[in-house]
Amino acid sequence: MPKRSSKQSEDINILAKSIVDKATKEPSEEKPEKNPAAVALGRLGGLKGGKARAEKLSAERRKEIAKRAAQTRWGEKVAREPKE
Repeated sequence: MPKRSSKQSEDINILAKSIVDKATKEPSEEKPEKNPAAVALGRLGGLKGGKARAEKLSAERRKEIAKRAAQTRWGEKVAREPKE
């Protein structure tokens, strides 16, 4: 049977060690640290995103979106109308 990856070793002891290493790894080692600057930028955009979008939409368009969301949630089918 052909190998699945060129990185696999034929030595079963190396394979066993890699399995044990993965199984005993601390949970904190699995997740890389996040860049604090990137986190701050993402949070900044997230905090103002919905509010800024709502301000740009007309009252009629907001009503259409809310109506479609309610109908989708409660199981009624909504036919999409083309945007003008």
